[in-house]
Amino acid sequence: MSKVITPKEQDYSQWYNDLVIKAGLADHSAVKGCMVIKPYGYAIWERMQAVLDGMFKATGHSNAYFPLFIPKSFFAKEAAHVEGFAKECAVVTHYRLKNSPEGLVVDEDAKLDEELIVRPTSETIIWNTYKGWIQSYRDLPLLINQWANVVRWEMRTRLFLRTAEFLWQEGHTAHATRQEAVEEAEKMLNVYAEFVEKWMSVPVIKGTKTASERFAGALETYCIEAMMQDGKALQAGTSHFLGQNFAKAFDVKFLNKEGKSELVWATSWGVSTRLMGALVMTHSDNEGLVLPPQLAPIQVVIVPIYREAEQLAKINEVVSKLTRSFDADGIRYKYDSDDNRSPGWKFAEYELKGVPVRLAIGPKDLEKGTIEVSRRDTRTKEFVPIEGVEKYVKNLLGEITENLFKKAVELRTNNSHKVDTYAEFKEVLEKQSGFVWAHWDGTAETEEKIKEETKATIRCIPLNNPQEEGKCVYSGKPSKQRVIFAKAY
Repeated sequence: MSKVITPKEQDYSQWYNDLVIKAGLADHSAVKGCMVIKPYGYAIWERMQAVLDGMFKATGHSNAYFPLFIPKSFFAKEAAHVEGFAKECAVVTHYRLKNSPEGLVVDEDAKLDEELIVRPTSETIIWNTYKGWIQSYRDLPLLINQWANVVRWEMRTRLFLRTAEFLWQEGHTAHATRQEAVEEAEKMLNVYAEFVEKWMSVPVIKGTKTASERFAGALETYCIEAMMQDGKALQAGTSHFLGQNFAKAFDVKFLNKEGKSELVWATSWGVSTRLMGALVMTHSDNEGLVLPPQLAPIQVVIVPIYREAEQLAKINEVVSKLTRSFDADGIRYKYDSDDNRSPGWKFAEYELKGVPVRLAIGPKDLEKGTIEVSRRDTRTKEFVPIEGVEKYVKNLLGEITENLFKKAVELRTNNSHKVDTYAEFKEVLEKQSGFVWAHWDGTAETEEKIKEETKATIRCIPLNNPQEEGKCVYSGKPSKQRVIFAKAY
């Protein structure tokens, strides 16, 4: 097993790439810009999917599926939307290949009457469909979610964080009133925040995007922003209040209770496999992954240490009792008694894969009535009595979850800075990175100038942000609140 990982202190970007590949999460594809999600990585994504899907259904949403291909004319109907995605679209122009003296070529006689866009997001195809589904106020609210792949043509890619094709879910809802749609957008933001904090142990700041950072076609974009270990921000999820823009574009109306025709109000919201990148970068170390127990495919690994078959048989008796208890508690475990690999190899392998708890037991442990318990988050170990170890491990999994969240909060606190001058602003970004809380004059011009000069963007305007009089760090103009600037993924 090759486990040479570039130290994150030396090259954070290379550390991340090494970790994703060596831990078996994903690999590069023969298709430039695309990735292969390997079984171990996909198992984590499946855990994320299952939890989120349950949260969506608990809030009244149903799953559906819409076409991968979208007629080009649909994009043209919503001006801001087409402008926002035009440069990222993959376009299908023909539907057949043919053999020729030069080899396999596109059949020029098989040109489509209208080009098809491989979906970068599904608002247009879904709102064209909703026109036939919504007639009356009785049809509202319409709460639909889709699990799908999307394509946004990227030239600079990084596994999970930015690829030409990625997996995600996208919610698309229709409402009778503006207030209902806004409440839906805010509700789903809170669902995302709860998932990321409680299940991923990643603290986030909830806020809104500036006008220039909003989703194309949205009136308001809500977001959750997380800090990675290198101090950079990562947008972990977004929820959009779309107003009536898409209803107007696709003529989606309903008859209200008074029998009058009205345009519906819309939202959309989504998280993607980018969350896998957030999971890796928030908790992991130079030895490998560190996974929160709730999302770990294997929560506990049990490694027997023995020389003779008789020793293994005695260990098996003890482990059998343990695993029955784990089964009853719903703990995901693996008993690795494969004699083709040494215990040392197994220890390194499961450390690399971020298994939260490792149990090791051998003949001497049986004599003493103890078992070695190692925790991945702190890389510490202790010997615990075999009797009652099941309860100990169950409590330990909860403790690891809390510890990972606490460490991530401390990292964010230690790398958040309030500044009042542009000199301080630049100094923090050059020396320490992190979140910079600074006054901003509210103009797109200032926002763009700061981005050009420092590569920092406004990550969000925090919800329930304290109001305080101040001066913009760049222009000196009056400001009523601080916003969060950071360099970002």
